Amino acid sequence: MENWITEFIGEQGYFAVLLLLLIENLFPPIPSEIILTFSGYATGFTTMTRTGVIIAATIGAVVGAMILYSIGLLVDVARLEKFVDRWGRWLRLSRKDLRRAEKWFEKYGPWTVFFCRLVPLVRSLISVPAGMAHMNFLLFITLTTIGSLLWNTILVTIGFAVGENWESIVHYMDVYSNIVYALIAIGGIAVCIGYIRFRRKRA
Repeated sequence: MENWITEFIGEQGYFAVLLLLLIENLFPPIPSEIILTFSGYATGFTTMTRTGVIIAATIGAVVGAMILYSIGLLVDVARLEKFVDRWGRWLRLSRKDLRRAEKWFEKYGPWTVFFCRLVPLVRSLISVPAGMAHMNFLLFITLTTIGSLLWNTILVTIGFAVGENWESIVHYMDVYSNIVYALIAIGGIAVCIGYIRFRRKRA
């Protein structure tokens, strides 16, 4: 997949960046880390500029998020879980991922949309519970755009800075993803323990 992504970007430029980021939001297995860091590196030897890449990537990410937000408006939790049960293995998604995004939104509110744009996997899924909660659309777009712009700017800039070593960034992003998932798991366990203790005290 990595070779196909880099060849597509090399041939189609900004259009490839926009389309790949749109697809990445709908199908998380396509890694934005590869798309963005390679695109940043490619600005050093193609006609693309970092500003142009960041704008194209942000447009693609926002359009993808809008599609997921619309899906959230149209479906309920039960129907969405059935879809994930059937197709989740192809998208590398599970009910657990869906519930995680939903809980983040319920706990932290609209600002979750912004912060989750900086968290792998959840950054795409958070648009669905935002739609299901009928979050104000203008606020959703604003926070999504700002979060996506920040994420894209960081990775494109890093890709440009490290040059031919851009692939090493993907490894570090995998480490970052694992740390984030571990923190989420620890947080979930802590909440469960706290809830159990609370119930015992009340009993």
